[in-house]
Amino acid sequence: MTPPLKASLTLHGPERPAIGRERILLLEAVARSGSIAGGAKAVGLSYRAAWDALDALSNLFGQPLLETRSGGRCGGGARLTEAGRRVIRSYHRLEAELTRLLGQLEPDLAGTGIRPFDLFTGFLMRTSARNVLRGTIAEIRPDTLTAEIAVEVGPETTVYAQVTEESVREMGLVPGRDVVVLIKAPFVMIAPGKEMPSVSARNCLGGSVVRCEVSAVNAEVVLDIGGDKRLTATITAQSARALELAPGTSAFALFDAAHVIVATD
Repeated sequence: MTPPLKASLTLHGPERPAIGRERILLLEAVARSGSIAGGAKAVGLSYRAAWDALDALSNLFGQPLLETRSGGRCGGGARLTEAGRRVIRSYHRLEAELTRLLGQLEPDLAGTGIRPFDLFTGFLMRTSARNVLRGTIAEIRPDTLTAEIAVEVGPETTVYAQVTEESVREMGLVPGRDVVVLIKAPFVMIAPGKEMPSVSARNCLGGSVVRCEVSAVNAEVVLDIGGDKRLTATITAQSARALELAPGTSAFALFDAAHVIVATD
């Protein structure tokens, strides 16, 4: 039986960083421990990272959420202001209401193949990226500073993204989590043929041309990559003519993992 969905809220302010569950958990940890150092240790952050996160919270809400007293890096203390307490209560209430709403939506979407996650993303996400694909993280391969994220966007289609280890931690990326991958069309190259070309690009997705619209300078090529998913590439008009791209042509979409952006709900 599929476990019920739970909502996780992210707050945004004009020209201010996004604030998600991790920052609220830090605020709660500081309140429990009575110090920023203790709160940082409880959630696995450095003292400096915790300070930056708490400053971001104060900037977002326009007033301090903590009262602090001096005492040095490992001393002093901190406690919630009234505003801080209300922010935490309101945040959890919003998440609870969103979770309740998701529960009400699931029966209405049963049998459609559409998940509440897809619905919210489709309604709320605004992006300049031409390609927006929903999928599930299949694997995370960590390195010293970066990690490769394998996202299954179809039964036989995987998109690889390269992100920083810090992003993996802050975004809570783990195998099994639903995410959205974004790829700008100019980053996608097209190679016609039925045999996978030998290239250094990490992503090489096979499919067939659905549409190729050529203007005086550029061309937009839409590729069916299977699983009801399509990928769009913007190439030069000269290249489109030289490659003889037309509907039904077998081709591969090529793009680097570093050109893939991973987004979460």
